[in-house]
Amino acid sequence: MNQSKGLGKWVAGKKSKWITLFVWIAAAGLLTSLLPSVTDEEINNAPNLSYTKPSVQAEQIAKREFPAGADIPALLVWHREGGLQDADLQKIQQLAEKLTAVPVSHQTSVPPYHRMPIEALKEGLSEDGSTLVTPVLFDKQAEVDGLKEGVDQIKKYTVNTFGEDPYSVAKGSVDRLSARVTGPVGIQIDATGLFSNADISLLIGTVLLVLVLLLLIYRSPILAFLPLIAVGFAYGVINPVLGWMAHERWIVVDSQAISIMTVLLFGAGTDYCLFLISRFRQLLKVESDKGKALLAAITGSSGAIAMSGLTVVLSLLALLVAEYGSYHRFAAPFSIAILIMGIASLTLVPAMLAIIGRGAFFPFVPRTPEMQQERAVRKGKPVPIVEPKEPRNWVGNAVIRKPGLIVIICIVILGGFAAFATQIKTTYDILSSFPKDMESREGFSMIGEKFSPGELAPAKVIVDTQGKQIDLDRTLAALPYINNVSQPHIGQQNEQIIAYDVEFNLNPYSLEAMDKVPELQTAMEAALTDAGVSDPEERVWISGQTAEQHDTRVTGERDTKLIIPIVIGLITLLLLAYLRSVVATVYLVLTVILSYFSALGLGWLIVHHVMGADAIQGSIPLYSFVFLVALGEDYNIFMISSIWQKRKYMPLKQAIKEGVGETGSVITSAGLILAGTFAVLATLPIQVLVQFGMITAIGVLLDTFVVRPFLVPAITLLLGRLSFWPGKYETVQKQVQTSAGK
Repeated sequence: MNQSKGLGKWVAGKKSKWITLFVWIAAAGLLTSLLPSVTDEEINNAPNLSYTKPSVQAEQIAKREFPAGADIPALLVWHREGGLQDADLQKIQQLAEKLTAVPVSHQTSVPPYHRMPIEALKEGLSEDGSTLVTPVLFDKQAEVDGLKEGVDQIKKYTVNTFGEDPYSVAKGSVDRLSARVTGPVGIQIDATGLFSNADISLLIGTVLLVLVLLLLIYRSPILAFLPLIAVGFAYGVINPVLGWMAHERWIVVDSQAISIMTVLLFGAGTDYCLFLISRFRQLLKVESDKGKALLAAITGSSGAIAMSGLTVVLSLLALLVAEYGSYHRFAAPFSIAILIMGIASLTLVPAMLAIIGRGAFFPFVPRTPEMQQERAVRKGKPVPIVEPKEPRNWVGNAVIRKPGLIVIICIVILGGFAAFATQIKTTYDILSSFPKDMESREGFSMIGEKFSPGELAPAKVIVDTQGKQIDLDRTLAALPYINNVSQPHIGQQNEQIIAYDVEFNLNPYSLEAMDKVPELQTAMEAALTDAGVSDPEERVWISGQTAEQHDTRVTGERDTKLIIPIVIGLITLLLLAYLRSVVATVYLVLTVILSYFSALGLGWLIVHHVMGADAIQGSIPLYSFVFLVALGEDYNIFMISSIWQKRKYMPLKQAIKEGVGETGSVITSAGLILAGTFAVLATLPIQVLVQFGMITAIGVLLDTFVVRPFLVPAITLLLGRLSFWPGKYETVQKQVQTSAGK
């Protein structure tokens, strides 16, 4: 408490408030001018899997032994309804000749179609003769921007060769040739483009939403902009700090992490500002001295704000133990952003409130009854008779009247939604996250319709035969999930190593295809065992997109099983330290976990039955858990802090009633803003962000309107003094009784 007072006197003092403001202005200005921006340090093709993963090891062997096959293809899908014409094929040959003579950026090779007779080229057509797929190979180490530059050059060559742009022709157009770029290169370009294009629209949408909600809730233009100004200053520090850390290679950041960090910053940052602002406004109605009111507001809310921020920071830092790169890369920018925003909420916001004072709430300025009367006298108006009115608090009244019924209703509602979480199906198919009209997805769809979908991303099976003669061709061809097997390739450095390019007869990005990777591994090991090869499990490697996605799923499942207990453990320890109550800590954690599963279940109902998705992206359950458990606990901490303070000088039932009423409006406002900012993600054309934003927004709303106002206070009332165990509730009760006796 004394520390809170000291903080308040410093940041909001007569002179120190200006110093605090100047420090933030100087910090944001100097850091922005001296350090690089985080957007300039983004690396969007950073590996997600470590070198210890089987698919990564297989890629290294493939690169060493089969360098010609270690490149990644851009697949050009040519299509004409009714059949490709000889003139189309001749133009395709001319394009191949151009690419051979003048390679585009990062191109390594292209099949010599221009040297083939037309009849030989026709052998590659689909069964109905309408579609042809021609690859252009690129350097696997190239940045996505470099790949995009190369593909753009291919499109310019195409327009010059064909005299028109077949890439802009709508799919299924009659009597017109259409073309699409797909394959690993096309997919990488589209995935990166979606996130990079989303940054600006996401930022604008989030700012506008927060501004509108603040105006509607508080009806004060100054107050509406004040949290946004605080977030802006915080971002002015966060951006260069993260940029500097990325430049020094201490962390790796990508556009996806920065996009979601922006949403988190505006949502959670605004919440922390509102916790203080709301308390300040309440005190201005009973305290004429704005300085004393602000000091009391800082003293009363800073502990809860600091605790809430620390909960989120540590929960996000738990992602550092993740092996999967995308999870790991989220930890630093998210936790650093919340830490700096928490500091801004406890320093910059009080300083601005101290400078502006009551004017921050214009035109609905909070005043004490005496101030209202004096103001009326000065203006020559009738002196208002201000009678103290008990604020409306129907939620608090409902909780203390029938806590048992409320607990039952809440558990039934939340448990009912949570039951649907058991039906969730996940996918690691990146294409399903793209809009249906995106070029790489349309191209893949065409390949799946006219050829085998496995042609999009073949797997490479690499085997060390130890010089033994083994009929691996027949073994591979006999597998029911393999559609095509190439001729064997002999290793350049070790001739005992051979490789086959195999095509699945499944979508290579589907869960079904990923499940076949261990089966394929086992089949090859069995063939080596039968041939007498020693240590067969160490002599088979599988590379390619399907194998990589399989390792992604395995790694993600490992991370989920590890991170969830760590997050729960960290939050439990923090709550124990803050509340000093084992019982309260247990039910606060359990209610947030129940809320999380309810959000998953309700989100699945919407995603599956309303939006028509067959599955949600595999990363969403972990992302949603970390955000919802950490952010959901924020509201519990803020409300339970109010109850804990009030029970020191009033009966528990009254403390719960007033605590629920006092925090109700601010938590409702904060919850709407936080849910709204995550809902902005659902407006983007990226399904993984749509699903994540929707589920997280649902979870925040459940915490705001069910868990915080009803379930938690009702449980607290039912447990009574047991809620504080092993805290000294009896001592507090005696103090109340003694005061009442006097």
